Amino acid sequence: MNTLTGSLADLGWHPYFQQQISLEELENTVPARVVAQHRSELEVATENGNHNFPVTPSMPQITVGDWVLLDTTGGFVRLLDRQSCFRRKTAGSQSTEQLIAANVDTAFIVCSLNEDFNLNRIERYLSLIHDAGAEPVVVLTKKDLCDDYEPYQQQVQTLGPLLSVIAVNALEPAARAALLPWCQSGRTVVLLGSSGTGKSTLTNTLLQEQKQATAAIREDDAKGRHTTTGRSLLHLPEGGMVLDTPGMRELQLVDMQSGVLATFADIEELAQQCRFTDCQHHNEPGCAVKAAVESDELDERRLTNYRKLLREQALNAASLAERRASDKALGKFYKRVMGESVKNKRGSG
Repeated sequence: MNTLTGSLADLGWHPYFQQQISLEELENTVPARVVAQHRSELEVATENGNHNFPVTPSMPQITVGDWVLLDTTGGFVRLLDRQSCFRRKTAGSQSTEQLIAANVDTAFIVCSLNEDFNLNRIERYLSLIHDAGAEPVVVLTKKDLCDDYEPYQQQVQTLGPLLSVIAVNALEPAARAALLPWCQSGRTVVLLGSSGTGKSTLTNTLLQEQKQATAAIREDDAKGRHTTTGRSLLHLPEGGMVLDTPGMRELQLVDMQSGVLATFADIEELAQQCRFTDCQHHNEPGCAVKAAVESDELDERRLTNYRKLLREQALNAASLAERRASDKALGKFYKRVMGESVKNKRGSG
C-alpha cells in the first residue's frame, strides 16, 4: 500500500470539489482520493490515512485521481464531479471507453530522443490532454543519447507556440529542476507515453527515490523495456502528486473532437479563410488550408494527421454509441423476460 499522509490540500483538494459538498455531507462524510486501482477494490487516501474498499456493480466507473465521499464506516457514498478526465477507447476490438486518470493538472508527454520520436504520436497525446482539460508539457528524454537534440525540440515547438517543450536526461537532477514548476504542493501530474520512454526513471527522479522499477534500453532497437504495470498516485517531496502510467501500445481517441481541434488550432484558424464553410481541405477551390500547404506555411504531415484523428475519434464515438444503445436494448429485453417469468410463476402457483 502506498501510504499517503497530509492535508486534503496536499492530496490535491481544490475549491472545485469543496463546492460540490452539501452541509449535511460535510458533517457525515469523509472526502477521499483514489490513489490506486486494483482488480476488485480501490485504495483511497484521506487526511487520516489510507484504506481499501470493494468495487461493486452499483458504483459508477471510478479511476485513479478521482475524489469520492465515504461514510463514517469507510463505505462508498458518491463520486464527485471531475475537474479533468483522461480517457481512451479500450485497446483491441471492444467498443468501450476506458478511464486513464482524473483530476490531473498537468500531463507530461514523455517521448525519447531516439527511434521513439514521433510527431504524429505527440499530436495524438495532445488531443487526449486538451480533451481532458489539463495542461500539456512535452518532455523529450534520453538527451544524453542524442548528439543534437535541439532540432527535435524545434520540431515539437512547431506544434504550438505556447507549448512547453523540455529536453532532459531523466537520470540527472537537472531534469527534476526543469519540471518542478508543475510539481508544487496541491498539484497533480501524470506521465503519459509509450513503453520504454523513461517514464518510470523520470518518476523516480521527481520522487528522489527508487520507487518505480526501471530497465535499460535494448541495444537492437533503442527501445526501453516496459516496467510499470499499474497506476498509482505517489507523493512528491514538494507536496504535489505524480501518476506514472503503463506504456500505451494503443491510444485510440474516442468522441473528442474539441481536443483534436484545440491541438490543431492553426489549421482551424486557416479554415476560417476557406471559401466554403464546409470545406474538407482536399481539392475544393479557395481552400486556405491547402494553399498554406502548397506555400510551405503548413506541413502536409500535420494536415494528414489532423484528418486522421478527426475521422478516428468520430468512428470510435459512433461505435461506442452503437454499443451503448445495444446494451440498453439488451437490458430492457432481460428486464421484460424476467418480468414475464415472474408473472408465469405467480400464475402457475
